[in-house]
Parts: sequence; structure tokens; C-alpha cells
Amino acid sequence: MSSTSRREAAKLAAQSGEMNHKQIWIVLIGLMSGMFLAALDQSVVSAAMRTIADDLGGLSLQAWATTAYLITSTITTPIYGKLGDIFGRRPVFLAAIIIFILGSVTTGFATSMYELAAFRAFQGLGAGGLFSLALTIVADIVPPRERARYQGMFLAVFGSSSLLGPVIGGTLAGIDEFLFVEGWRWIFLMNIPIGALSLFMVISFLHVPHTPRKQKIDWWGAATIILATVPLLLVAEQGREWGWGSTLAIAMYVTGAIGIVSFILIEKKMGESALIPLSIFKSKTFARTQVLGFIIGMGMFGGMIIIPLIIQVVYGVSPTMTGFMMLPMVLGMMVSTVSAGRITAKTGKYRIFFNTGTATLFFGYLYMVLVLEADIPLWVVAMGMVLVGLGLGQLMQTTMVASQNAVPAKDIGVATSSATFFRQMGGTLGVAVFMSILFNQVADKIIEAFSKPEVVAGIQQAVQDPAVLSDPANKEILGVLQAGGGAASDVTNDSSFLIGADDRLTLPFRMGFVESSLTVFLIAGIIIGVGFVISWFIKEVPLRDKSASQEAAEQAGMSH
Repeated sequence: MSSTSRREAAKLAAQSGEMNHKQIWIVLIGLMSGMFLAALDQSVVSAAMRTIADDLGGLSLQAWATTAYLITSTITTPIYGKLGDIFGRRPVFLAAIIIFILGSVTTGFATSMYELAAFRAFQGLGAGGLFSLALTIVADIVPPRERARYQGMFLAVFGSSSLLGPVIGGTLAGIDEFLFVEGWRWIFLMNIPIGALSLFMVISFLHVPHTPRKQKIDWWGAATIILATVPLLLVAEQGREWGWGSTLAIAMYVTGAIGIVSFILIEKKMGESALIPLSIFKSKTFARTQVLGFIIGMGMFGGMIIIPLIIQVVYGVSPTMTGFMMLPMVLGMMVSTVSAGRITAKTGKYRIFFNTGTATLFFGYLYMVLVLEADIPLWVVAMGMVLVGLGLGQLMQTTMVASQNAVPAKDIGVATSSATFFRQMGGTLGVAVFMSILFNQVADKIIEAFSKPEVVAGIQQAVQDPAVLSDPANKEILGVLQAGGGAASDVTNDSSFLIGADDRLTLPFRMGFVESSLTVFLIAGIIIGVGFVISWFIKEVPLRDKSASQEAAEQAGMSH
């Protein structure tokens, strides 16, 4: 069949709202390529940021390039969901892709860190739509009972981007020049061809029926959700540097609280035209699923941010190669996602995965608390990573399917964007809290480790060994030890001096970091344990057999 014939077939399928398996997969390729871009851009910059900051002369401003992208991609998520419900998913998704591509071009040619942060913020405006609308469109074209199977592919994309991001970023940052352009700029410029492919696929094959609804655009809701979330995201990202009790941090708390109250009051007044209609929270299944999603996001990202640091600090793996070392977690996610999706499609049951997913994730963190030590083999840690991945794979897609299935077809956009929004907010808070716990303990734990007899004996033996003293890999850590252990206590910022150094010299740093990490895993486990309890109170709503677009097409036919 020619591409023209396939496009005509897609348009005909859109009129009835029913698409066959092949048509769905053609659309999914375009959607997944768009989502891959947004997910990759969250992780690809981390390994290259030092190179970028050195080139643009703004190392102290590097955090803002990441924060700017996070803020705009988060706050636009619910806005895109509502715009998709009003104007149709296809044009809004196309707009998001175009904004993201333009943001990638401008970011790729930034000449200062201020420009980089501003253009990353613009890029994030598109990324917010790529995340939420891709999953919403799946809901439009796939019945809930089959949806978990397809959404599993999106989780595979998300997982692979987390794996590939640091590798791609580190590799491109290491290239001085490619096609007369600095290597690190291709981190952003590579989005152009992938985005163009996604744009072509969506224009050609995505034809989802849309029933226009006359509604006011909730401008005040959009303004107040920005007022509510931006200060809280800022303090979550920068609070450790500012001080959690500083005047600036307190001002952010107050502003965020005012924004939340204002948003709720405006949404109540706007009714069905609200950015996030409060009526959808009357469904106990939907409301409790959002609470669980927030908790999952907090526990999930809290643990996921610590494990790569353990691999780098304790095992001396470079940031670029850490992505490959995370493969056990990614494989665990993919196996459980595919399995849960098939079981859901076959049985129509999904709530069990809330129970088993939170339990598996809890035991993954408990395993880390019980076995993690500075000198255990990496494969032992990998076993815990598999457990964490198996838990996450069951939870992420089930949360989305339950949220979408609990609301009417007309609210599928705001339901999807709300689920994404609450999970991202939980994730941001989790990263902030757990990194603060880690940083607040690691210096003291390293100093404590220096006083342990086995550490003292090991260092004394090492510094008397001529082979150790002559090895260039030990030069930097020997200088650090001469300056005092406290000088290198902040190993989470730069652990490069540990790579390749003698194990006896690195032991106190590894011990201190591991002992600090145990507290993080313990608290993450407790949070997931709360999620496990909540999961038993979520009522399972029978999965519908028709997609949202089929229901909309039938309702439109009945109204005529």
C-alpha cells in the first residue's frame, strides 16, 4: 500500500474512531519519536553540562539550564491537556513538536549560559506537550483494556532514553567539532531530524476525530498554576544552595501556597471550563490514583537519582558509562511493563499491579538497605536494581491507565496531563528531599570513616607502597588526602579523583557515601510503603472496551 493510500485509510479510520493494529503502530512510531526527544533531553545534558559550561564561561550558572527545562515542561503539562480537549490533540501536538524543534535549534546555537537557560526554558514549553499529549493520543485510539500493552512501549522509550542520555551526552561533549560545529551543540541539534520524522508521521497518519466544545480558555487558571508551581519547583531545585530556611526559600513557600489556594478557587469557579476541572476528583479512583502517582514519583525519582551516583562514586564508573550500568533497572522495567500490559489486556484487571508494584519497589529499596556496603560486587547492587525496575514497570503504566479509565472520554486529556503533572511534581520533590539528605550526611560520614581502624591501616599501607605513589591514577586522591578528607567530602559533585585510584585510598569516601545512601533508601522505602497501603483503597473501575475517539464518534453520531 502506498503512503497516500495509508494516509487515506487513516483518515477514514478517524471518522469512526476505530483503528486497526497496523494503523495504531504507524501513529505510535511518530508519538514515540516525539516522546523520546523530550525524555532524552532530561538526561542527555547531565554528562555534558561541565563541558558546555566551560565553553560558555558560566559554570556557576549550570544548574539553571536544567531547572529552566524542568519548570516549563512541568507547568505546561496540564495546559496542553486542556488545549488538546478544546482544540483537538493533533494540532496541539504538532505545535508542541514545532516549539521543541525551534527550542533545540536556538539552544544549539546559544552563546552564553543565560541564553542557554532561556532557550532550554523555551524548549521545555514544547516538551510538556510531547509527554502528556503522546499518552493522551494513545488513549484516544486504543481501548483501555488494550492500552497498557501499547503504553508499555512508551515506558521502554523512557527507560532507553535514561540509559542512552548520559552516553550520548558524554560522547558528543568529548568531540571537539563535527561538521564545523562544536560537539556539545549536537546534543540539541540532533533533535532536528528526529523531530522532523515525528512531525511527518503525525501529519501523515494521525487523524483523531475531535468533537469541538465551546469553552472559555482558563487564562486565570493557567496564571495561578504557574504561580503555584514555579516557586515550589525553584525551591526544590535550588533550596539546598539557598538554605531551606532562608528568606528567599520562605518567600517561595508563601508564594506557592498563595498560588495553590488561588488556583483551587479559580478552578471551582470555572467549573467544566477549568484547566483541571475539580469535578474529575469526585471519582475516588481518580483522586486516590493521583495521590499514589505523586508518592510513586517521589519514591521513584528519589531512588533513581541515588543509584547512578553509587555506581559512579563507589565503583569508579565514569558518568558516560553509568548509563550502561543502569541496564538491569531498565530491563526490569521493560519485562514488568510488557508482562503487566499483557495480563491487563487478557484479564481486564489492573489494580493488582498497584499492590504488587509498590510491594516489589519496597523490597527493592529494603534489599539495598540490607546488603549495600562499600566493597560488595556490582552484581549484588544490580539485583536490587532489577527489583526496583520490576516495581516501577508495573506502576507507571497502571497509574496512567487507571487515571484515564476513571473519567469520561471528554476529560481524557486533563486526566492524562494531571497524572503526568502529579508524578513529575512528586519526582521533583523526591529528588530535592533525597539529595538534601545525602548531602547533609555525606561529609560527616566520610570523616567518621577516616577514624575506622581498617581504613587507617589501609591508607598507611598504601602510602608506603612505591607502586601506589608512582601511579598517576593516585596522584589526585593523594593530594586530596594531604589536604584533609573534608576537602573531598562532597564527592557527589565531582568524584573523578576516585576513578582508577587504589581501593585502600578510596575506601573512606566509598564507605561514607554508602552509609549516607542507606538513609535515602530507607526513607524512600517508607514512602513507597505508604503507597502500598494507599493502593489497597483504590477501587478498580472495569476497563472500557472502546477508545476515547470511538466513544466520542458514537456520541457525536447520536447527537446528530
